[in-house]
Amino acid sequence: MSDDDEKPQLDLKGKSTIEILSMIDMFSGLPQTHLRRVVDIGLEEQYKTGATIFAEGSPGDKFYLIVEGAVRISRIVPGMGEEALAVLRAGAYFGEMSLIDDAPRSATVMAHEKVRLFVVNRKDLEDLLFVDRDLAYELLWNWVRTLSRRLRATNDKMTFLATTSKF
Repeated sequence: MSDDDEKPQLDLKGKSTIEILSMIDMFSGLPQTHLRRVVDIGLEEQYKTGATIFAEGSPGDKFYLIVEGAVRISRIVPGMGEEALAVLRAGAYFGEMSLIDDAPRSATVMAHEKVRLFVVNRKDLEDLLFVDRDLAYELLWNWVRTLSRRLRATNDKMTFLATTSKF
């Protein structure tokens, strides 16, 4: 992992959870009433440095937003050990794929330093989206756009690696 893999830390001091949610792409542009409903179903979790938040292959049932601190996302490569993929800091999020599919976790996430997280359980979000169709529509379109951007970025990286023989 290079220094380029680390995301800049946002200054979130003094910001409410609603303000933090509105700053990330998955929730940007949603009305305050929708953001409040998401905050109301969430909870806070804290982890000490080195603690495992979830392991690759485990069932995915939560979405996490980093409020303070940092996490390290990694995978175990057979014969090589841990391969760190990214370090995410305040304002970043992870685990969102588990809100969409029932697949197991694709990586391990550990507290890179002491971390405070805002957490939404999939079941609670499903219940909320079922009763609030307007929120569901807006949120799902935000997720589609977010995943589309990520797929394009991955395609660009793969093309670069293939054309520069670094693949």
